[in-house]
Amino acid sequence: MTQSIKRIAIMTGLIMVLTTFAFAADKPVRLTFATQSVGTSGYVYASAFANVFLKGLPQGSAIDISTTSPGGYASPILIENGEADITLSNSAPALWAVKTGILNNPPAKNVRAIAGGFSKDFINILFTQDFVKRTGIKTVEEIVAKKYPIRLVLKTSGSFGALACEKVFEVLGVTFSDIKSWGGTVTQTGSDAIVSLLKDNKADVTIDHIAAGQSATTELCMTSPMFFPELSAETKKKLNEEGFEDTVIPANTWKGQTKDIQSVGSPQCIIVSASLSDDIVYAMTKALCENKQDLINASPALAVFDPKVAWQPLKIGAPLHTGAMKYYKEAGYMK
Repeated sequence: MTQSIKRIAIMTGLIMVLTTFAFAADKPVRLTFATQSVGTSGYVYASAFANVFLKGLPQGSAIDISTTSPGGYASPILIENGEADITLSNSAPALWAVKTGILNNPPAKNVRAIAGGFSKDFINILFTQDFVKRTGIKTVEEIVAKKYPIRLVLKTSGSFGALACEKVFEVLGVTFSDIKSWGGTVTQTGSDAIVSLLKDNKADVTIDHIAAGQSATTELCMTSPMFFPELSAETKKKLNEEGFEDTVIPANTWKGQTKDIQSVGSPQCIIVSASLSDDIVYAMTKALCENKQDLINASPALAVFDPKVAWQPLKIGAPLHTGAMKYYKEAGYMK
């Protein structure tokens, strides 16, 4: 990490604790954890993870919390460019970063993962009830098969929600340009405007990648009659290949949703630089997996983390760091 990057980074605190178990190398290390701005869930998570990591690192070690991360979609670039040692991502973007490259970058060679499954995010598809009544269409697959000129509204380009929407149509062989060629419209805007357009019947369909309780969707479903489509098994399988894991949106997640919805999602994961030694990453992974209660104390939402499956490919996206692999094998979680 260059001095110029260090000057740009907003350091929000230096966390230092004594080690709690033996470490192969006794020299302290200093790492940079890039996250989003103070007050975001990403910042809360990063602070919790940093505190836990330091329980496994040598005495005198430190983790600088830097608010330089742009978020889940682009964060692997920070690792690849050497601007951070640790950051948060979502599993699918982590996979794309190493497989094909993201944001016009070549495939990443320096991105590794240590654990995933820190959230229950999912692809959420909503049709207005008016659209279903007018057309009889109840699935995205039907829209594509009929080339129906939908009025699609989604988040702005660069957001993971917009990319997830694009991926749903992509695996069905359709682009936003195709939708426009059918006579449809594609509007990318903010959450408040999405809600307004759907409530006022000026849009038919929206697709996002969110978690239960997301405020805009909660408001929309409380104030407007919505329909909740389900992805087909074939579509889900194609999205699995794009790094999304199967998940279920439980009944009553949204007002009017009376049954479970089969979907896919991309959970949050922790990615690190491949240049970190196996000893360092082993110690971090061990501390992370064996101090889950500390994570829950910092944020109850982290209770979804399950160390036994945290190494699985669809939870981490990027290749597992060999130091993390060593821990999971020793713990009996993977062969």
